[in-house]
Amino acid sequence: MRALPVGLATISVPRAGIAVAAFCMQLALGTVYAWSVFLNPLREHFAASKVEVSVTFIITLAVLGVTAGFGGSLQRRIGPRATASFAGLFYGVGVLLSGIAPTLGLLYLAHGVLGGIGLGLGYIVPLAVLIGWFPDRRGFITGLAVTGFGLGALVTGPMATELIKAHGVQTTLIVLGGAYLIVVMIAAQFMRSAPDNCRPEGWLPPLQRAVSSDAEATLAEALRSPHWYLLWLMLALNVTAGAALISVAAPLTQELLHVGSSLAALTVCLISLFNGLGRLFWGTLSDRIGRPSTFLALFLLQAGAFVLLPVLGHFAAFLAPVAVIALCYGGGFGTMPAFATDVFGAKNAGAIYGAMLTAWSAGAIAGPLLIASMPYRTALSLIAGMLVLAAGLPPLFQALVQRTGATCAETLQLPRRNQTRA
Repeated sequence: MRALPVGLATISVPRAGIAVAAFCMQLALGTVYAWSVFLNPLREHFAASKVEVSVTFIITLAVLGVTAGFGGSLQRRIGPRATASFAGLFYGVGVLLSGIAPTLGLLYLAHGVLGGIGLGLGYIVPLAVLIGWFPDRRGFITGLAVTGFGLGALVTGPMATELIKAHGVQTTLIVLGGAYLIVVMIAAQFMRSAPDNCRPEGWLPPLQRAVSSDAEATLAEALRSPHWYLLWLMLALNVTAGAALISVAAPLTQELLHVGSSLAALTVCLISLFNGLGRLFWGTLSDRIGRPSTFLALFLLQAGAFVLLPVLGHFAAFLAPVAVIALCYGGGFGTMPAFATDVFGAKNAGAIYGAMLTAWSAGAIAGPLLIASMPYRTALSLIAGMLVLAAGLPPLFQALVQRTGATCAETLQLPRRNQTRA
């Protein structure tokens, strides 16, 4: 095993092995995106409306975003291994208990609150860990780290559909909750932070300037910058659009195309596949074309796709804009961690990006509520218009940098090593 030079220290931990464990952990946590498969069975079980059951998913993602806001700081205090272990415990037990919940209120508590806490704690750990181990390939590695999260429903969607048919929705949730608990707890044991100034052999930091890690932005400093709020808004609007579709993917497909539950489940699988691929694809591409250009493309492509969704009457044709939306939704999560790290530095990336994930909460509330509260066709048109307006944010970010003549790092009097590639 070849050691990695890391400033004054030398370590022998294979970073590829940590990346694999992180991917598996995110794969288990990302099963939350299979939620729409449970929507109609839970409506029947509780004799509840679409909105009442959809609240479960909204609470789950809202709690995820809030928890991630302090999860990054927590993992710096108690370590990534302990934080990830708590994540597995909360998420696994939360899903398991949702299988025996006798009322909607207890379903909200089990899946929404407990499960959401587990997701928030677990989601941020692999990102914070891998950013430290892979300073040379930030876009690629953050994209890879969250690709697993996007692909989770690809496995769970069809499996859950068949389990529900054979054993009912409650038993399915109990079985899956136990499986999530085991997978995340095992993967958590491989999580460990990279040493300060981790530097792969032969790689030099931007501008060939090695700086002290304690010179990078803290969360408090980042929150004083307008750059942080523009990034937050970009992420929130991207999440709003994607979460709206994900929350109703199966029933929306059934209503617009008049197909059965099995074909509708294929829509969920497709979303999961492209959600996962989009994280790696756009994260890697952003290393080449820049983060602002990437987000501009994400918004414009999705706007066109949302316009097409309600007018395509054939199932195969319908899947094309669905795939584009999922690809771009995942792309936002694959690109933004590297975007924030470019601007604010890597040392406190977990805390800074964790706080930024409150945008996930905002989008997870706004998108599903919007699409559940009005006819699908109307909601899809409104979302398309929102995305056209959102396309103005990446140029605004670049204009802010040009107007001030500095990146956020320089505005905060931090080393230029942190500058964005705007």
